[in-house]
Amino acid sequence: MSEYILGIETSCDETAAAIVKDGRDIVANVVASQIDSHRRFGGVVPEIASRHHVEQITVVLEETFQQAGITIEDIDAIAVTEGPGLVGALLVGVNAAKGLAFAHHKPLIGVHHIAGHIYANRLEKEFRFPLLALVVSGGHTELILMREHGDFDIIGETRDDAAGEAYDKVARTLSLPYPGGPQIDQLATEGEANIDFPRAWLEEDSFDFSFSGLKSAVINTLHNAKQKGQTLESKDVAASFQASVVEVLTEKTFKAATQYQVKQVIVAGGVAANKGLRQSMIAKFKQAPAIDLLFPPLSLCTDNAAMIAAAGSIAYQQGHRAGLDLNANPSFSLERYAKRP
Repeated sequence: MSEYILGIETSCDETAAAIVKDGRDIVANVVASQIDSHRRFGGVVPEIASRHHVEQITVVLEETFQQAGITIEDIDAIAVTEGPGLVGALLVGVNAAKGLAFAHHKPLIGVHHIAGHIYANRLEKEFRFPLLALVVSGGHTELILMREHGDFDIIGETRDDAAGEAYDKVARTLSLPYPGGPQIDQLATEGEANIDFPRAWLEEDSFDFSFSGLKSAVINTLHNAKQKGQTLESKDVAASFQASVVEVLTEKTFKAATQYQVKQVIVAGGVAANKGLRQSMIAKFKQAPAIDLLFPPLSLCTDNAAMIAAAGSIAYQQGHRAGLDLNANPSFSLERYAKRP
């Protein structure tokens, strides 16, 4: 008997719903993006995001079931992003999930957004434990050790700006359109990394990250050049900035993977789509052929509901259930999620 999980994701600026079969097979996956609405503001406007979620959630759910060719009665459980994220945006998805769960007597499961990004990889290939996840998504840059399903041990995290935040701020300084990350990645392929920007390695035994100094160095370099009447090629700035970010992410991940003797390394989150990061990680991990390196397909790097359903499937099998008092949790920690009853 197959298991069907409905996933709902509204943590930021994508309204998404998906149905996943047996934790690994995508039956339907629908995403309504808001990028065009937020582009003119140079970033996500929470109130606008919430309004769009309200307008789109019913349409997205209807399209998901139509695409899947099944009904809500065929669903075994409903998984929804509980947090972290924008509180107004999260509330739309949580309330939609609670309404469906109540009306159709279905189990309800709250899912951590980052756990979802990690489990997007399982939609491609089965996990082998212990594994190490490098999560690079928006405000998150973390190294997470997993010894089994549902076990998340954060061994490294950002102390200030996450990599994604640094990308966005540098992109704005270079007057690149929103979203900035993909723009810098593309521009970097055209330039040369001929500017020596700093790498924050921190303490020798630390797996933490810090990108605030790098971001400041890029901005200061551009301002100083402008004051001197010099012109720096944007493509070279982008290439040099990306080289710094990618080197730190790759080296720290490799060091942690070998120290903890993991069988798999998975890269998760929006920045997992970055071509420079993918190339660097693939080249580095050729030194450790016994470690299986996984990247999600580009369609599953950014926010989607298939990843929420995939993570929800594991939580469902482990007996986790949420009550109808489930609420949006904008600052939900992964540690708290892992220790939930």
